[in-house]
Amino acid sequence: MFVDSHCHLDFPEFSGELPALLDAMADAQVTHALCISVNLQDWPAVHALATAHRNLYATVGVHPDYEDTPEPTVDELVALAARPKIVAIGETGLDYYRLTGNLEWQRQRFRTHIRAARRAGKPLVIHTRSAGEDTLAIMREESAGEAGGVMHCFTETWDVARAALDQGFHISFSGIVTFKNALALKDVARRVPLDRMLIETDSPYLAPVPYRGKRNQPAFVPHVAREIAQLTGLPVETIAQQTSANFFRLFDIDPQGTA
Repeated sequence: MFVDSHCHLDFPEFSGELPALLDAMADAQVTHALCISVNLQDWPAVHALATAHRNLYATVGVHPDYEDTPEPTVDELVALAARPKIVAIGETGLDYYRLTGNLEWQRQRFRTHIRAARRAGKPLVIHTRSAGEDTLAIMREESAGEAGGVMHCFTETWDVARAALDQGFHISFSGIVTFKNALALKDVARRVPLDRMLIETDSPYLAPVPYRGKRNQPAFVPHVAREIAQLTGLPVETIAQQTSANFFRLFDIDPQGTA
């Protein structure tokens, strides 16, 4: 019924707990989850999760926060994206909140990922924080819309959301949308077209209310759907069904698939 479009089940916070996490997902009617790559050293573990479980999928990419890590090449990303159950390139993007100084290396890395996604024919999972203008500019310059994708864990303004939507991207909401002080984000959630919306946990981070401050997990993604249902006045079943359908369409996943 629900899908978690972005989580990090390979992170050490979940060490030894995967069976319990999967059981909790099933109990919460969360049918699928996308495990997100943040660097190439740890990518084999992310890929192994996807190949070992029918309802888990994975991406390949290097997060913009990882400064001291080998830079991926277009050829490398394209080759890894061709492996079984790799459905997207990322997460990639720009983050001017955590890092300062000359961040041209970050912008070049983002361009590399966009070029790889276009060549591989896979969508992008984009992270942007305090960098909306530059993120959108690079997306336009590199024709990111040819690959498509999602602006994950969206926290920017409606103007940024609208510009991303105009480039053909989806907008994904995390537990942040349930926070009382996230008024501007709640307004964005009311305005994003339902057929371009995804939901996620970004676990182990950003647990939604009523678990705020605790470790997040995919089983909590229904709380994001319930908040959006309240904001839009739609039944939670409608939010669940549409965001799941969007996920399967965007990442070209057969919901009944066994591979």
